[in-house]
Amino acid sequence: MSSKALIRSITLTKYRFPFENVGHDLGFAMGPFYEPGSTGSRTVLGIRIETDIGISGEYMSIAPGTFEQIQSFGGFLIGKDATHRELFYNQAKTLLRKQDRMGIGPIDIALWDLAGKMQNTPIYRMLGGYREKLPAYASTYHADKTDGGLNSPEAYADFAEQCLQIGYKGFKIHSWAQAEIQREIDTIHAVGSRVGGKMALMIDPCCVYDTFADTLAVGRACDEENFFWYEDPMRDGGVSLYAHKQLKKMIKTPLLQGEHIHLVEAHTDMAIAEATDFWRADPEYDGGITGTMKVAHAAEGFGMDLELHIAGPAQRHCMAAMRNSNFYEMGLVHPKLTNIANPPVYSCGYSDQLDSVDENGCVDVPQGPGLGVEYDWSGINKFKFDQVVIK
Repeated sequence: MSSKALIRSITLTKYRFPFENVGHDLGFAMGPFYEPGSTGSRTVLGIRIETDIGISGEYMSIAPGTFEQIQSFGGFLIGKDATHRELFYNQAKTLLRKQDRMGIGPIDIALWDLAGKMQNTPIYRMLGGYREKLPAYASTYHADKTDGGLNSPEAYADFAEQCLQIGYKGFKIHSWAQAEIQREIDTIHAVGSRVGGKMALMIDPCCVYDTFADTLAVGRACDEENFFWYEDPMRDGGVSLYAHKQLKKMIKTPLLQGEHIHLVEAHTDMAIAEATDFWRADPEYDGGITGTMKVAHAAEGFGMDLELHIAGPAQRHCMAAMRNSNFYEMGLVHPKLTNIANPPVYSCGYSDQLDSVDENGCVDVPQGPGLGVEYDWSGINKFKFDQVVIK
């Protein structure tokens, strides 16, 4: 097989998948929640990179706002060697310097898929594999208003107990937005009293707390229940170095920050500023697999752990090549809903759903070439609504 592959075209296709009984109301929650009778949706960007040797790289991305960014730099890749991922990563950083650079990630992942197919090797082995079983935590949908859902602190505790019985190693609360802060605190105590000491516990308020006082009160509740981490609490959007450094001084629970900053330089600056205890990265947000492994190795140099954001095949391959990572985020999960972050795009049996872990609460790493997944293109194309081909 040739060691070189010239890129001939990049096809970007947008799909919109419906999800029954999913509500979206930013006046109530900062993310999707259970609402019988409503229909939510997830927009997915399909990427196919074709080469002159007949091998293609493919990826289905849920990252927001990348369609236009990729069009702005995609022409640079035409005629280039698809194996030169480091060249692309650095060139795209410059081309997207006035944007958030999230367009780098999906293309880089597709290029890694292509490279793995060229070598007939799974990506995690190309990265230097560390493990093949990934311990997972259950990461919930946001709170809702419906009986049988996540509509009370006790409902969260019930679901945490269910996840423990399934085998999960941890449980993360995505909870209330426009609610009294005491309800947030009550949820922490309900979950902690039910499953504390039996599984790692986390909370991610998704940057909704209006005041530092509320942020501190929730953090102290986490301290009382010995939470594993406290993630993105404040309205700053998760980027203030000073505010998180001050919070770190005042609570015992470790902070996890970094989902809303991008690429290795910003993550390193956050660590130097002592604004987080755990690092956070996402292959779709942080320059693809190339960029995410840079962040992981930088964290390793600081003696710190990196926790990957959300579920997906790219995340599995990255985590399988890391020593300094604790949990795979299985999300979003709910007693009544399928995972909106895992649209029905696969034909190979790959799945990120509540029941996708084994009895030990772990997921496997795909063993096929590249990402190791196959897409159900005939089924996916029913939901197509836009397409651009770059040649």
